[in-house]
Amino acid sequence: MPRAGALRHQTTPPRAVPPTHAGPFLGASELMGFIISYPPDAEIYGEEEQAEYFYKVVNGSVRTYKTLKSGRRQIVAFHVPGDVFGLETRGEHTLSADAVAESSLLLIKRSALVALAEQDKDAAGRLWTLTAAELRQVQDHIRLFALPARERVAGFLVEMAQRLSANDEVELPMARQDIAGYLGLTVETVSRSFTQLERLDAITVRTSRRILLRNYFALVRLSA
Repeated sequence: MPRAGALRHQTTPPRAVPPTHAGPFLGASELMGFIISYPPDAEIYGEEEQAEYFYKVVNGSVRTYKTLKSGRRQIVAFHVPGDVFGLETRGEHTLSADAVAESSLLLIKRSALVALAEQDKDAAGRLWTLTAAELRQVQDHIRLFALPARERVAGFLVEMAQRLSANDEVELPMARQDIAGYLGLTVETVSRSFTQLERLDAITVRTSRRILLRNYFALVRLSA
């Protein structure tokens, strides 16, 4: 019987990927990628499942997380369009991954990527760059935990602005519950921190997910 993880990747008929969507590795003819769409909250892979693929977000967003012994979900990272995730140093996933919103992901066979990297020094270097970027994102996330609640939220908004927006307004793909799970706070504390930042004239909360950054550099200073 096929494993659950394999079945998840068969729920939507895959589409062929044009080279412009494939990133640097699919220039090699031996490497083929395909796109699968996931509805909100759909599981992409589970912790300790075999890491058969690595993933690139084409559109939508993804959360990776660890389920604690208490049953609480600690969100480790959010992945947005252009991000690559699921790169593992061993053969199993160390985290679980779900779609935050309706999302399309490019899936590339891990074995094909590893084979390419073994033959091509440039590809190996790019693979190392992707792995290092994912590690830096985790390290930056850990650093936020040393800050008070308001400053954590400020740092989160700076991160999202850098990754999602070319102007002063950020459209957050995730709900407050997910932000709380990412920052190690309660939903109430996250909401209170947004209010405090508004009172400092650092932001304007237009809707629960649309945030105007009125003073970006103030947010940077708070989270430094």
